[in-house]
Amino acid sequence: MALENIDKYEYQSGFGNSFETEAIKGALPKGRNTPQNCPLNLYAEQLSGNAFTAPRHTQQRSWLYRIRPSVCHTPLKPTDSGLVCDLNNLQVDPNQLRWKPFPIDENKPHDFVEGLITIAGAGHASVRHGIAIHIYTATKSMENKSFYNSDGDFLIVPQQGTLDIQTEFGFLKVKSGEICVIQRGITFSVGVEGPTRGYICEVFGSHFKLPDLGPIGANGLANPRDFLSPVAAYENKEGIEHTKINKFLGKMFSATQTFSPFNVVAWHGNYCPYKYDLSLFCAVNSVTYDHLDPSIFTVLTAPTNEVGVAAADFVIFPPRWLVQENTFRPPYFHRNCMSEFMGLIRGVYEAKKEGFLPGGGSLHSCMTPHGPDTDTFNAAVKAELKPSKIPDVALAFMFESSLILGISDYAKKNYIDDDYWKCWQGLKDNSKI
Repeated sequence: MALENIDKYEYQSGFGNSFETEAIKGALPKGRNTPQNCPLNLYAEQLSGNAFTAPRHTQQRSWLYRIRPSVCHTPLKPTDSGLVCDLNNLQVDPNQLRWKPFPIDENKPHDFVEGLITIAGAGHASVRHGIAIHIYTATKSMENKSFYNSDGDFLIVPQQGTLDIQTEFGFLKVKSGEICVIQRGITFSVGVEGPTRGYICEVFGSHFKLPDLGPIGANGLANPRDFLSPVAAYENKEGIEHTKINKFLGKMFSATQTFSPFNVVAWHGNYCPYKYDLSLFCAVNSVTYDHLDPSIFTVLTAPTNEVGVAAADFVIFPPRWLVQENTFRPPYFHRNCMSEFMGLIRGVYEAKKEGFLPGGGSLHSCMTPHGPDTDTFNAAVKAELKPSKIPDVALAFMFESSLILGISDYAKKNYIDDDYWKCWQGLKDNSKI
């Protein structure tokens, strides 16, 4: 029987839902997961996102029905890991750190995997605890090449360019201002048109989930219905040379196979990639006084075993109205038990009017003081407190972690803003003592 593909970009809505999707009607088995002979003579393959014995409400897995099983490849062999580093070898620096925009080397054509650069991290995939923060750049698409990560889940934040992502589960188109999550073990390939750049938060332990809302109630922040997962869309290519890259304990390995890994005709389950449009985030904030803690802007969280403490929170600072009375409205000066890596997708960040640029980043480590720069402070204490809006062109984000992050050699040596510390030196003694 000739197998035919379907339209690339079709989505199904909901966060954590169990989906059923088939590119050919009747491809999903009925009444069981592994019949003696699957419909259309497909192979059944389960992809498990956690232990078989995990509590039912946390269980994540999907069944995939494919033309050939993913086991049909040559042995994985070490390959050049580029600038993705083993987190056992990181440098220590407690200072406030800021990076200028990471450049996209257009003179050296490279794809998404070749352009991965580790910036910071803590913990290790071998003990299923920790995170890593990466930058990616790309100038070309991955052709007959795919990637899967044994270490953890990727939360991908495009800053420049659009990602055309083909996965085993179907297609995702992710533009700047959107995010996607591709979990551990899922094979994918990234297509680009022109110079592309963005940020990645990788988590080694728990998967990302929506934060609990507590007194906020049932609605607000990121709503489950706005998360989109792909529908089944397969590729039936045989007799090709396809390279599959695997990240395993911080190192890269490669294998070859003679068919496309994107040959899943149907699947069902709740372990699948998804995307989210950040413009749909429903922000909440104070309507009386005080600048509230940034946790009110959490989109996704990857929890630890300690209640309320995350290995990683993904927090955004979206366009919104500020109406607080008798309040210093920009972010306050603080020291935090968490580590805060910030990136800028577009526009200007409210606490740093100069120097913090799209495509760059900053890291304020555990208990390292930080806050608004001198110019922002001086303007805010004199500002007329009328309702004002963070403009629609502004979009910053934060990867916040309870872990203390080390810095990669690359990040320590390249594109550091050596003058960052000076932005606070104009803060004078204004006391009336």
